[in-house]
Formats: sequence, structure tokens, C-alpha cells
Amino acid sequence: MAQTLASDGISLHRRGHGPPLVLLHCLGVDHRLWDMACAGLERDFTLLAYDFPGHGEAPLPAGPYGIAQLSAQLETLLRREGVARVSLAGISLGGLVAQDFAARRPDLVDRLVLIDTTPRYTDEMRGMWAQRAAQARQAGVRALIPGLLDIWFTKEFLAGNSDAVRYVRGCFEVCSGEGYALACEALAAADLRESAARIKAPALVVCGDQDIPSFLDSARWLAANIKGARLEWLGPARHCSILEQPAAFRKILRAFLP
Repeated sequence: MAQTLASDGISLHRRGHGPPLVLLHCLGVDHRLWDMACAGLERDFTLLAYDFPGHGEAPLPAGPYGIAQLSAQLETLLRREGVARVSLAGISLGGLVAQDFAARRPDLVDRLVLIDTTPRYTDEMRGMWAQRAAQARQAGVRALIPGLLDIWFTKEFLAGNSDAVRYVRGCFEVCSGEGYALACEALAAADLRESAARIKAPALVVCGDQDIPSFLDSARWLAANIKGARLEWLGPARHCSILEQPAAFRKILRAFLP
């Protein structure tokens, strides 16, 4: 049974000045993802980021949770910090949380950015999440690194062994196996397709042009089913498009945000 996720022990990291932009990371990494992806944006925005349960410096949750619980935790964090309306950007796992939050609390969201994400995983991928959760618990996330990096980055980008690649590999090496597995199970259970019609904020959908086919399809679905949404492709890039093409991402983001 899904639990309520407390905000105790969760640090909301702030940098910069200007309108607040909340940044939600993807599976297996932490809030530092955005230090590279959004470098320089702190001149124009107050960047707010934190770690999901069992990731980075956030404590491991006591048991299973779902996307709705992550969304409710975000609301609690914003209330705790005295933050009212925000623009919201999330990649992959963070993108599902952003969808749910924007649909549930449209009064709190100015702009919405959904990156390499989906409202619901295919049945095949839901089965994959179960397998990956079991592997993470048994052998640790470290054992998954080769396959994960091939999904996250193009071969050419991986070969360069950039700071971005080293950061992601380092996160996977120390990520809690149980924290990773619980997030896998939350992703497998998620179905946010009915939420799309309730999203009122202007929305931007961003996706790497070489992401796996189901994410390419999801990007098109989100753009077609969120009223007025815009779709932008980053390339060449795979699943972690914002680290593979950070300058292009920042340019798109600056043009979209008020």
C-alpha cells in the first residue's frame, strides 16, 4: 500500500534570482543533474531542486509509493518553503511527477516542461521495470550501468566520457538498490493519460531525437493531448537529452519561460 511521503530530511536547493523554476530529476541520479543542464539560468530564475526518496541525500522511504505521493511531497515542500506559483520542469520520472502536479494543482503552475517522459509505460516496459527492480535489489544499480548508459546517451557521446557521463555513472554506482527499485515500481504502476486534459499551464514537451521508440511516441502523445503544448526535439540525443545537448535545451527553455 502506498504511503505518504514526508518532507522531513528533504533539502530544497535554491540558487539564483528571479521567477521560481522547480526542477525534477530522473531515476537513479539526483538534483545535481540540473547544475549542468541549467548552468547560467540562475541569472534569470530562482532554480529549485531536490532529491527524490532514496536518491542522493534523501532518506530511503519506509515502503512503496506512487507518482501521486511524489507529487504530494512536492506540494508539501513548496508550502514548507513559502513558494507559491512556479514553473515546473521534469525529466523522465520527474516528468511524470510534473504531469501529476500540474493536473492536480493548476493554480500553482505557470509553465510546464516535460522532458523525455511519458504518461504511461507500455506493457512491455512495465514488465521491464519489474525486472530492473529485482536486479537492483539483488545486485545493486551498479550492475545495471552498461545497459542504462546505452539508453541514456548516444554511442558517440558515451565515448567522449564527458563530465556528464561521469556524473551519471557515479550516481548509478552509489544509488541505493532499494531506493531505485521502489522508484521503478512507482513508474510501472503510473497511468496519467487522463491527467493530460486537466493540465492548464502552457506546456513544452522536449525529447531526444534518438530516444527509444516508446518515448518518441509519448512525446508526440503529450504534445497532442495537452492543450496548446509545443514539441521540441534535441539531437543528436538519447534519453538524457538535456545533458547531451545542454546548450540547445537552455535556449529552448529560455524562449519558452516568461
